[in-house]
Amino acid sequence: MLSVLRNRTYRHLFTAQVVALLGTGLATVALGLLAYDMAGGHASAVLGTALAIKMVAYVGVAPLVGAFAHRVPRRALLVASDLLRAGVALTLPFVAQVWQVYVLIFLLQAASAAFTPVFQATVPEVLPAERDYTHALSMSRLAYDLESLLSPALAALLLTAVSYHWLFAGTTLGFLASAALVVSAVLPRPAPEPARTGGAYAKAASGTRLFWAEPRLRALLALDLAVAAAGAMVFVNTVVVVRGHFHESAGAVSLALGAYGAGSIAAALWLPRLLSRASDRAVMLRAAYALPGVLVAVALATLAPAGSGSWAGMLVTWAAIGAASSAVLTPGGRLIRRCTPAAELPAAFAAQFSLSHGCWLLTYPLAGWLAAGAGVPVTAGVLGVVSLAAAAAATAVWPRERAPERAAVHRATVSVR
Repeated sequence: MLSVLRNRTYRHLFTAQVVALLGTGLATVALGLLAYDMAGGHASAVLGTALAIKMVAYVGVAPLVGAFAHRVPRRALLVASDLLRAGVALTLPFVAQVWQVYVLIFLLQAASAAFTPVFQATVPEVLPAERDYTHALSMSRLAYDLESLLSPALAALLLTAVSYHWLFAGTTLGFLASAALVVSAVLPRPAPEPARTGGAYAKAASGTRLFWAEPRLRALLALDLAVAAAGAMVFVNTVVVVRGHFHESAGAVSLALGAYGAGSIAAALWLPRLLSRASDRAVMLRAAYALPGVLVAVALATLAPAGSGSWAGMLVTWAAIGAASSAVLTPGGRLIRRCTPAAELPAAFAAQFSLSHGCWLLTYPLAGWLAAGAGVPVTAGVLGVVSLAAAAAATAVWPRERAPERAAVHRATVSVR
């Protein structure tokens, strides 16, 4: 897997992704402490609103960037996004009002919504061989998972020596380093922009139309919903399950989230070998069908009296959700590349970024409201039904025939003209 790092351009881009993720992780910890300083007992409301703003920025900004990405040099767009994120991070310690936090968070996440899809569209052009690109997708998944484990530890270490305000300085340095690495990389020239009729709206919607025109991409969107349903159970209700049902310590919450990350890492390491023997359809659909089964196990376990049940079993179920989610999400880039003309990759990745986060925007509040009103077992059961329905929808629309991998390119191209 590490052989792809021999490619200098990819090595610089991957390192840029890693340092930017570490900076983002530090900002997450610092933002929680800032919210507590500003709002005290209402800090959770501030953070919840900030999370909603993040998702709105992702859903709304990414398609616009994808539509106009061809008009801006790719390196300039990536560097400008990093510089904007660095500037916002540097400003956050000096805010005095909650509304200022919301404005800066929107700017920060809007810049991320511009950076990430363009970055994702660049990697398959840097690594045209499918084997190399598969390894790069697994490396990217590993970067996200390791960040979720290492950033809190790094933040805790830094907080023993400095105040949390300095964590924002670390975030700024991460984004500046990312910008420098992008500048040092020789990026491929993007394919010419395809001719389209219509105005700005038509351009912004072109990536979404690609998804609706190609059955395999519609299946990918359904699979994103299946993962979001299971993931929302983990990210929203882990603390409730750990503290409320198993009566474990606060530190056990981190252990449970670490189990989820460990499962995801294990799957990412295993996937390149698995995908060399099995089709994307077989791997992704089987993993998707595992998610509702695990959620049913969670529902049954939490139906038992509080304090009962196997704590080790709960960690295994969280690891299983992480592994299945990684097996669904990691090959998604391969699928997009196969179904999309090279000139449409920025728009397609932008649409996938926006639509997948739209799934999370639906499942996050569903998981929270159900758990508060109906309890954890009902929540796990309902999210399991959502996950199963999404997996079934993906199965129904994803064709079984072994057509040439790029057979859909012509159909997708025609659909956006």
